[in-house]
Amino acid sequence: MPCHAPLILLAEDNEANIKTFSYYLTSKGYELVLARNGESAIAQARRHRPDLVLMDIQMPKVDGLEAIRRLRCDPVIAHSPVIALTALAMPGDAEQCLQAGANEYLSKPVRLKQLQQAIQRQLGAGAGVLAPQTSATSSPGVFPREKL
Repeated sequence: MPCHAPLILLAEDNEANIKTFSYYLTSKGYELVLARNGESAIAQARRHRPDLVLMDIQMPKVDGLEAIRRLRCDPVIAHSPVIALTALAMPGDAEQCLQAGANEYLSKPVRLKQLQQAIQRQLGAGAGVLAPQTSATSSPGVFPREKL
């Protein structure tokens, strides 16, 4: 199995968060694909088979909890780690996310160092995945991995 830079599916509908996460993660050497709602997240996960999914819980069309449940029912992508992200941070939110199938839960606003640590924890056991290389990225962007 060839090694590659980890591909992260960012499922997020807030433009400011998209820009912040995209810039930060690409500068850390990750490749990204973007979904702006839960329905698109499911389709993009099936198409790109990401190494990890960052899933906002409050999204249009299909919310993040339902999207996680659907991902976990698909044998092709059920193994991809999911980090749930939410601004609600109400009692019981973490448990709901974990019960839906998330591997971790982070409440917004997320500290970028905390996000990086969670990603590293989840990707640590992945076979065939290289640690991302730090690179200078001149502009934020979303970069899907080419098919091998």
